[in-house]
Amino acid sequence: MSRPRTVRDLRTGNRSRALWQIFLDGPLTRQEIGAQAGLSPASVSNLVTALETERVVAEVGLEQSNGGRPRGLVQVNPEYGYVIGVDVGESTFLVELFDFALQPRARHRSVTDMSTLDPDDAVAHIVAGIEAVIAAASVADDEILGVGVAVPGVVEQRDHAVVYGQSVGWDAVPLESMLRRRTSLPILVDNGARALGQAEKWFGAARGAENAVIVLLGLGVGMCIICNGEVYRGATGSAGEWGHTAVVAGGRTCRCGAAGCLEAYVGAGSVVEQYDQISRRRAVSRRANLEEQVTAIIAARASDSRAAQVLDEAVTYLGVGLAGLVNVFNPERVVVGGWLGRAFGQHLLPEIRAAAERQALRMPFRHVEIVPAQLGMDAVALGGATLPIAKVLDSGAVEARQPAARRGLARIALPHG
Repeated sequence: MSRPRTVRDLRTGNRSRALWQIFLDGPLTRQEIGAQAGLSPASVSNLVTALETERVVAEVGLEQSNGGRPRGLVQVNPEYGYVIGVDVGESTFLVELFDFALQPRARHRSVTDMSTLDPDDAVAHIVAGIEAVIAAASVADDEILGVGVAVPGVVEQRDHAVVYGQSVGWDAVPLESMLRRRTSLPILVDNGARALGQAEKWFGAARGAENAVIVLLGLGVGMCIICNGEVYRGATGSAGEWGHTAVVAGGRTCRCGAAGCLEAYVGAGSVVEQYDQISRRRAVSRRANLEEQVTAIIAARASDSRAAQVLDEAVTYLGVGLAGLVNVFNPERVVVGGWLGRAFGQHLLPEIRAAAERQALRMPFRHVEIVPAQLGMDAVALGGATLPIAKVLDSGAVEARQPAARRGLARIALPHG
């Protein structure tokens, strides 16, 4: 039985709804906050005053007025605190520090020398990156609201997150506990495709869509499902492992060990491997070169029949996979992201749409957009940073550390332009 809601619960819920609106849609007037959050003018006035006093939000100017008294505009105070987003790739680690408005302040990228993704090595790279961006941004540890770590594989949210990365050899790796032994900062861990999807939902190509699928194409293949405006996780947190759905019974062996997975036909490793085989080219073993190799294959498509053959096959299977998503989930929008998704989107998106249309049911396909992601190379790290931001917003900034309340600005200027 759930416990009864108290006045304090109600107040915290009101703060949370208002803060979410200010964060995602600000700057807003108090009247707009009330209308969008479903709160009375008196409630909005009281909670905005409290949030201003705590330096969570700040008044940033006045709305343009055609007559009458202009109304003040409120948005989150960037100096309330800072968050860190981490993109754990299979050979690279990107760590970025953002202010409370999710504007980047510092960035650190490192590459592992190990042939496979090792948990201890990954933790060392993550911690080194965290320390580097904090130093580069000249902020104190107690100003960090949290660190969001986006990883490949399934993340089981126990007391501390545990990662199952079958394709990279991780089986129940207690990554959150391992990180907590190395840093006292608050740590949150989630799947990389889901982090990307949340960032695209907040700021990118999925913004405004209540039902969407955001796919991440790179060395691996994953997706994030947005259902009724919320990220869908499934019973144990493994929803979105799209790359490991079979598209060919008894087909190519996937890195996960199964046969015929979508990833074995459209992942970056598969694209390069197929081109190497057709060209009888000696395989290049370093995964760090994959992006460069795929870019070269795409560039050679018009003049190299072998490149065209490999890419046509990848487009066909990607179309099959996307058609399955359209038929099963009936989204209003499919967003194609990840570094390989960006490369495909720049050169092959019309062919991908056509391949999906050939396989999808006509009615749901008529109502779906297939669009490129908007957030660029750092989107997964940004998605990682949304994890601690969401925790602060959900709590109404009641449970967050509040160092910036002692040093933040009461009023901040709107950016020009």
